[in-house]
Amino acid sequence: MAGGVTGIFRGGASRFALTVLTVAALVVVAVIGVSALRAAGAGPRSVVVAEALPVETFSARYQSHAAMETRYPGLVSAWRTSALGFESGGRIETVNVRVGDRVAAGDVLATLDTRTLEAQLAAARAEAAAADTRAGLAAVTLERQQVLVDRGHISAQRLDEAAANQRAAQSGAAAARASAQALAVRLELAALTAPFDGVITARHLDEGAIAPPGAPVVTLVEDARLEMRVSIPAEEAARLEPGQSVPVEFAQGQAQARLRAVTGVIEREQRAVTVIFDLEAGNGAVSGAVGRILVSTDLAERGFWAPVTALAEGRRGLWSMYVLAPENGAFRLEPRPVEVLHAEGDTVYVRGAVNDGDVVLAAGVSRVAPGQRVRPEGAAS
Repeated sequence: MAGGVTGIFRGGASRFALTVLTVAALVVVAVIGVSALRAAGAGPRSVVVAEALPVETFSARYQSHAAMETRYPGLVSAWRTSALGFESGGRIETVNVRVGDRVAAGDVLATLDTRTLEAQLAAARAEAAAADTRAGLAAVTLERQQVLVDRGHISAQRLDEAAANQRAAQSGAAAARASAQALAVRLELAALTAPFDGVITARHLDEGAIAPPGAPVVTLVEDARLEMRVSIPAEEAARLEPGQSVPVEFAQGQAQARLRAVTGVIEREQRAVTVIFDLEAGNGAVSGAVGRILVSTDLAERGFWAPVTALAEGRRGLWSMYVLAPENGAFRLEPRPVEVLHAEGDTVYVRGAVNDGDVVLAAGVSRVAPGQRVRPEGAAS
């Protein structure tokens, strides 16, 4: 009985193993068939090529030298600026001008209360008149004493005393007249006048205020004649000649400046010298404005002009440019090192491993990489 059962189990296991092997074989055949079908449908393998990126370019054109315009900023100021005040203090009676008024030389700008000065001047003139009278009397007395001495009625000592009194009286009269003249000058200076043509830029005191001696009452600026001080490298300043005319750029326009002087002293911090230009008002040239002097120079170095957007940062802080190298009907970017000789606005004058006539990437260096395929689309001016 036990042997029969064992035979039954052994027969069942054999049939199960055969079934598993049959299923596995069918799966393998199915997989191979599907793979063959896919391979047959796909056909030969295709290679995907990246589309060339359109870029803006320019052609490198070398030249033996470059004419450059270098701009140096400077501050425009008036030839003369005066904070005007009274020589002697006093109470201000009138102020005849306001800020922005234009005045001519000799115009009365303000006056002081002169009643006290007028009284002092009257007393001084009266004293001078009395001193003149005493001097006249002393002169007459001297003449009389001279007659008496000639007749022998008095001694020479009396004549000497009369002569001394006459000289003292004359000195006293001169001193009195000088005092009266000084008061007359003070009275004249109680009227504040414009020393030159200009415009009032500040009014510091008003009527009724007590002005200390020398305290500013108004500020007068001679705005018709202007000057501009500019710091320029010593080697550039040495090429300038007195009287030379150069253009000056302002926000509102362009004016002409004439070189007046070069200090010749090199400033310690900026390593430059101060150059002084004269210019006339107009086209944005006003006192306090900032302008830029345009100095034309010639750089005797071989190179080519390029847009500053063509520069890419190279190794060790150097600059490079991307040259379009032909390759199988397309172009690939090749970085070439360059040296910047001069920068002017949005252009640079460079030299380096770029050959004359090479087509160079003009812009967009941040969105490309060395070896990338590109195609020229436009030319930079």
